[in-house]
Amino acid sequence: MSDFSNYKFGTKAIHAGADPDPSTGAIMTPIFQTSTYVQESPGKNKGFGYARGKNPTREALQKNIAALENGKHCVAFSSGMGATDAVMKLLRPGDEVITGDDLYGGSYRLFTKIFEPYGIKFHFINLTDANNIKKYINANTKMIWAETPTNPTMQIIDIAACSKIAKENNLLMVVDNTFASPYLQNPLALGADIVMHSVTKYLGGHSDVVMGALVTNSDKLHEQLYFILNSCGANPGPMDCFLVMRGIKTLHLRMERHCYNGRKIAEYLKNHPKIEKVYWPGFPEHPNHEIAKKQMRDFGGMISIVLKDKSIENTFKLASSFKVFSLAESLGGVESLINHPATMTHASIPKEEREKAGVVDNLLRLSVGVEDVEDLLADLKQVLG
Repeated sequence: MSDFSNYKFGTKAIHAGADPDPSTGAIMTPIFQTSTYVQESPGKNKGFGYARGKNPTREALQKNIAALENGKHCVAFSSGMGATDAVMKLLRPGDEVITGDDLYGGSYRLFTKIFEPYGIKFHFINLTDANNIKKYINANTKMIWAETPTNPTMQIIDIAACSKIAKENNLLMVVDNTFASPYLQNPLALGADIVMHSVTKYLGGHSDVVMGALVTNSDKLHEQLYFILNSCGANPGPMDCFLVMRGIKTLHLRMERHCYNGRKIAEYLKNHPKIEKVYWPGFPEHPNHEIAKKQMRDFGGMISIVLKDKSIENTFKLASSFKVFSLAESLGGVESLINHPATMTHASIPKEEREKAGVVDNLLRLSVGVEDVEDLLADLKQVLG
């Protein structure tokens, strides 16, 4: 297999893990739609025994994603939540996790409704100042889990600073890199132990796949995470792996356009009289803008806005009035989406906790796609006036 680890991002996106098929010369990785593999003799096979554990299409994708994160290992899962679940299964009753107070609602639900009853304690704190972590570290602390940028208020967490504290205290540092994608940010290079992606989003990029992935440089962590995948069965199918590999081939091109469109739209919304606040890390006045500049290559296409009119009726009316933006959950696809976190992606978080983090009823989250930006701006203008 060719090694593309020292090539630039776009070349890795297209070629890493994607050697021509040796039996036919096919340039695209085949879809190995099989549940099992014929063995030469009992226990002697070609590296594949049963498809829950390994599939050649999945193996190719995992090599590709690992290369994009400059990592050694990747384990792919059937969803981002499946990947997150696997990381939590590294813990034991009595262990404690420090995580952010602005967090994807599905992660919050998994932490509080699934793992807290098993005796794992979670501290939801403000991670924008890494020093806040130190107040919560004790003998039971085992992990720091950070999103950056956060969902949906676009907080920026200093990965290097958090990772330094994690190393000093023998903690695992895990970063959900979904909003940035490997194109904009590489947490392993900043000291993280595990990077999580909801592959559904920017990596897949076309709103046609649900998948997750974990990337690490640690042989031990890879062995543990693969064991969990194989034992618990949250493995992605080969067709989905094929679709993600195809999507990744244009990741660098798509992200350039997401960032370009995102900047134009953020600048327009910032000065609109009906908008009270715009969350976007590219603004110099963003609280952690300098950290974003340091650890990201650009600022992405995710934007959240708070409307001046606080009535939920007005918010619903606006969210339902777009022609190009589609009202839907998820993000990171080529098409632009608008989302109401309080009733959609973050509905599982109690209202009081949501609002503490700034997820108010008059907040809308935009996933800016790769359409012509003039059409996106015109759509915003026809809704906002």
